[in-house]
Amino acid sequence: MPGENLSRDEARERAALLSVDGYDVFLDLRSAVGEGDGEPRTFRSVTTIRFRSNEPGATTFADLIAPSVTSVSLNGRDLDPGEVFDGARITLEDLAAENELVVDAQCAYSRTGEGLHRFVDPEDGEVYLYTQYEPADARRVFANFEQPDLKAPYRFEVQAPEGWTAWSNGAGELADGVWKFAETKPISTYITCVVAGPYHYVTDSYTRTFEDGTKLEIPLGAMCRKGLAPHFDADDVFLITKQGLDFFHDHFDYPYPFGKYDQAFVPEYNLGAMENPGLVTFREEYIFRGKVTQASYEARANVVLHEMAHMWFGDLVTMEWWDDLWLKESFADFMGSFANVGATRFTGAWITFANRRKAWAYRADQLPSTHPITADIRDLQDAKLNFDGITYAKGASVLKQLGAYVGQEAFLEGARRYFKRHAYGNTRLGDLLSVLGETSGRDMSAWAGSWLQTAGVNSLTPQVLLDADSGRVAELAVVQEAPESHPELRPHRIAVGLYRRTPEGSLERYGRVETDVEGPRTVVAELAGAEAPDLVLVNDDDLTYCKIRFDATSLDTLRTHLGALTDPLARALCWSALWNMTRDALLPARDFVALVLTFAGRESDIGVLQMLHAWAESALTHYAAPEWRTAGGELLAEGALRELRAAEPGSEHQLAWARFFARVASAEPDLKLLTDLLDGTSAIDGLVVDQELRWAFLEPLTAHGAADESVLAAELARDDTASGKRHQVRCLAARPSAAVKAQAWAQVVESDVLSNALVEATIAGFDQASQRELTAPYAEKYFAVIERVWAERSIQIGMDVVRGLFPGYQDRPETLAATDAWLAEHADAAPALRRLVLEARDDLARALRAQECDATAGPAADGSRALA
Repeated sequence: MPGENLSRDEARERAALLSVDGYDVFLDLRSAVGEGDGEPRTFRSVTTIRFRSNEPGATTFADLIAPSVTSVSLNGRDLDPGEVFDGARITLEDLAAENELVVDAQCAYSRTGEGLHRFVDPEDGEVYLYTQYEPADARRVFANFEQPDLKAPYRFEVQAPEGWTAWSNGAGELADGVWKFAETKPISTYITCVVAGPYHYVTDSYTRTFEDGTKLEIPLGAMCRKGLAPHFDADDVFLITKQGLDFFHDHFDYPYPFGKYDQAFVPEYNLGAMENPGLVTFREEYIFRGKVTQASYEARANVVLHEMAHMWFGDLVTMEWWDDLWLKESFADFMGSFANVGATRFTGAWITFANRRKAWAYRADQLPSTHPITADIRDLQDAKLNFDGITYAKGASVLKQLGAYVGQEAFLEGARRYFKRHAYGNTRLGDLLSVLGETSGRDMSAWAGSWLQTAGVNSLTPQVLLDADSGRVAELAVVQEAPESHPELRPHRIAVGLYRRTPEGSLERYGRVETDVEGPRTVVAELAGAEAPDLVLVNDDDLTYCKIRFDATSLDTLRTHLGALTDPLARALCWSALWNMTRDALLPARDFVALVLTFAGRESDIGVLQMLHAWAESALTHYAAPEWRTAGGELLAEGALRELRAAEPGSEHQLAWARFFARVASAEPDLKLLTDLLDGTSAIDGLVVDQELRWAFLEPLTAHGAADESVLAAELARDDTASGKRHQVRCLAARPSAAVKAQAWAQVVESDVLSNALVEATIAGFDQASQRELTAPYAEKYFAVIERVWAERSIQIGMDVVRGLFPGYQDRPETLAATDAWLAEHADAAPALRRLVLEARDDLARALRAQECDATAGPAADGSRALA
């Protein structure tokens, strides 16, 4: 569509021309209910924008993506919609110094989670609406200037079906059949929000008295679909919310500025959550229908706190353009863990960060699409793809390093000055560096150049030289390396930990030194003369962002005594390092699987354990030599069942092992056990097979042909809910049949009938590691259709299809060659599309290298070589 992909240059030109004074937006959503007429549903949107131009007589444009426009008026002058509206933009000529634009349009409800999403609950037929805009989908709901630096106050009015409630950023009330909302503070278009429907709504309140005696009262609300109300633990959501508000008020010295604080858990959501001020939206999967581990509650708390941090980092102070997306996402990602540790019961959140969030960052930073944290974002498609592991997790890691570099108080004082200096404004990198330079007394330009403006991840390896006579450390140095593609060597503030075996058999730290690493080799002079270590852990306590490597003695120690490490963060760091070595083809996949089978049962941290399960499964399906997969799968299933039976009855570890066993089960006895657990003819003491666990068992049964369509229909009858429907759709697409695969492919690629959530479920079922032969014919089809899919579908669905259907399980050199051929033949394809294919190509090439490493691992096929 012409003009839909706004460029940075266009945005800068428009920002230099315009200032926006305010919006009045009226939405008539009564068309959301009732029978349709066969045409796509639309709703009426009337927008009034008051804005100024510093060049009277100039021409600009407003953004709107809508099926039709009824009328356009500029300064009382009626414009012909057929002439000024092209489907994505409204041309505005002959501007005055002060202007008023009124646009009356018919906008479309969404089924892709972009714009105003309409969901019909299959359980009771109720309709639910919510908006999601980032980075630029507010224009699907009302006419606007869709860029982050044209902030303005908003007044929303919503006419909703009778019996519904509507919410927006400001407090609202129903008057004469219309919901009218208080005017917002100046905010960007992408964080405005409307939620409407028969939501289950719970209220609470937060009160804070400051040192000067002033009192802040924040009305709290939380909502979900009525069907999820029995599972909604709103009290825990409110607990984390209040703890977070206390924490941020303690540290930010700037009161929460947006009035109320509602949190909406909504269906078919594309993201984890969105930081709309006063009305945060979350994916409803954070309401748990069955038993989950504490890792799930910790993850939810982290997201609640992440979005809350955005009220300051992102909403109060907003980046000027998407180049500086990190100014909000990196800070929020860091603050989520920082506040979780400092304010809630989840005091081990930095362990999760080191093990899970950094794994995301390390992967992203080694892709060909890696980029500096401050990225070069040319347009909105670039922006959409930059919500990645670099912007979030690497940025957060770098901020953690910054805290070690300048000191936590200097870091927080910099944030406080930043908020006060730029409240309701827009910023660039230099604005933040300026306040950090003031508070730390350091020149931040060199630090920013190394950490924010270059890409790539460094590796740190210890070198230990022992004195031949005393056996003690003669010299311990840290070697820093960088890949050829990104050769920057960075300054690191690290802790080096020395560990040794105790007489009781544990592996404990007996020495620790903090030091600055500069250049290719840094000698840690303070450790000379120390007792010889069994394990050297560089980046102990996880102060910096790097890949950890081991010297030979340390690696041998981990092979035999990893489970003896008593410190859970040190253990998590070692697991992460071993996984990076596996991905880098430095450790055979079967060795990593063997380490998991030997030591994961001793892992006390449930989040680390669940990450190990995911890594072990990936090691088997992607990085193990193909000829070892069957044996490796049997070993994993045997080990998982052994740990499942040994786990404490009713414990979260038992639940984690049950879910992992289901994912790796393939042999007939294992599948029969899953069937018997579902039927109730077998039981494992303490394991409650609730509805969510039933679906987890049914997917492998279906994929291996041990459960058919009738079984799935019966299961849907017992769980006839939106969640049950998604599970059923995934399982239906997982059936081992060529006809099933053809149908699933057609539903996703050739049709746009399915909602975003059902597209995701269908793709997940279609692409099964155990069905490589069945899906092999689709590798060629994939390359034939992706450019058309990208052009015809929304960017969200396009991303889902291009990522989800890449033939990664066709892990042969021929697939790599086909990918290279497509890239060579489509040099002019959309850059965002090429990026997705390049990333998938890199994953495939990495898998092939790892498989080659695993194939030469040695004669032992059961993984025991890793433990010798």
